[in-house]
Amino acid sequence: MQLTKLNLMYDELLQEDSIGIISYRKPGEYFHGSMLYDFDELILIIGEGTKPVRSIQHLFMNGLRCQVLYATLSCLKKWIIAGEQANIIDYVLEGRIVWERDDRVRLLRQEIVDFNDPLREQKRFHEFSRFLVNYVHGKRAVREGRIIDAYQSVLKALDHWASIELIERGIYPKIHLWVQVQPLDRTIDKLYNELTLSTETLEQRVELVLLACEFSVMSKMEECSSPLFRILGSRREPWSINELINHPELKNLQLDLTVVLRKLVYRSLIRETAAGDFRDRGQNRELRYSLI
Repeated sequence: MQLTKLNLMYDELLQEDSIGIISYRKPGEYFHGSMLYDFDELILIIGEGTKPVRSIQHLFMNGLRCQVLYATLSCLKKWIIAGEQANIIDYVLEGRIVWERDDRVRLLRQEIVDFNDPLREQKRFHEFSRFLVNYVHGKRAVREGRIIDAYQSVLKALDHWASIELIERGIYPKIHLWVQVQPLDRTIDKLYNELTLSTETLEQRVELVLLACEFSVMSKMEECSSPLFRILGSRREPWSINELINHPELKNLQLDLTVVLRKLVYRSLIRETAAGDFRDRGQNRELRYSLI
């Protein structure tokens, strides 16, 4: 796609490694809200190189106040899985592709829209790992009497639970998560209201939701961790934590893999073994993980 007279204003924004430009506008609105931060236009420049993965400019272009964001393609793919920079993912989905060097920007958008495996499976595993971390933090905070901390952790856990429910329906979780969830899953919506609006004590509300988490989401542990189970079953030798963290299928998912592994071991879903000397440190032996 070549630059035309209609989009020559974007030409000077291009960098050597640029592969696409996306423009996001909401015409006719005086205040554009959180999506546009009251700018007239948001411009996303997508690159393929190893320069800074994200940078920002505020420019006045053709009478418009513009925010220009620079991000690499690899960075966008990480954000899609990790749910970070959710506004920018919305720009990718809803913005206008002004220019692209090849089809990679269009294909990235289509991948999110189709939301098939492996993206769907990776996204679910990421959300489950984040759910598990916040669930564990919430349980610990309750035991230690830190009820407000527990409340915050449980609230985050519910967000990740809601994302899992959407993913299992083939829906990519967007920035307006609860708007997506409410018409589809009354159970998770009711729990959210119980946690935030109930007249019971804060501690009772937190404990109620933690109990629901224990019985509802934990039952999906093996299914949600399917990428990890597939890797563990790909060879006969047990895996070290370092090998798993750096595995090509997992290293970009931004997982707290330690919490996931310990919970899977505790639930007897995977096997833990201590084998071999660890870096010749006498009797110290490295823990490794495999399928049962």
